[in-house]
Parts: sequence; structure tokens; C-alpha cells
Amino acid sequence: MIDQDKRRLNWHLDRWQERIPGWAGRVLRWLRKPSSRWVRIPVGVALVCAGLLGFLPVLGLWMLLPGLLLLALDLPFLRRPMRWLIVRGKRWSHRLRLRWRQSHR
Repeated sequence: MIDQDKRRLNWHLDRWQERIPGWAGRVLRWLRKPSSRWVRIPVGVALVCAGLLGFLPVLGLWMLLPGLLLLALDLPFLRRPMRWLIVRGKRWSHRLRLRWRQSHR
């Protein structure tokens, strides 16, 4: 039985998958399949490690979020914090857009 945190995380990932470019959406769809677990975990670990090397060119902190999201699919203790970050991030970006629009009227 799928737990509630995993179901909610998958709902957010479905929405994110619809908004990213086509090639990235196809890669994410393939990585999210249960049969891709043995590829998903090393890719998630690699993205997290590369994100920690954010001071180098090309690599950056942006890699942390996708890596942690991929790992959260297989590690139950990461699901709730990642879902919380997604929700907070959406709220923060919404408030930021509203402030930007109001200041540019």
C-alpha cells in the first residue's frame, strides 16, 4: 500500500513534470518508474554530491533539489521534508511574483 506522503510527493512531481521541457519530462518519467530504481538512486546521489560542489562552474546548488526529489521516491524519511519544501517554495515564488508585479505597475 502506497503511503500518503509518497502519493502527495508523486502528485507534486506530476505537476512539475508537466512544466519542464519535453526531453526532461521524458527522462523524469522514465526515472520515476519502479523498474528504474537502480538508476534513480545513483543519479540522485550524484546530483546531491554535485550540488554540494556548487562553488564550481556548471555544478551548483540547483542540483540538490532534483537529487533529493529522486532519492525521496525511495527513501521514506525524505518524502515529507521534500513535499514541505515544494509547498513552501511554491508559496515563496508566488509571493515574490506578486511583489514584483506590484512594484512594476
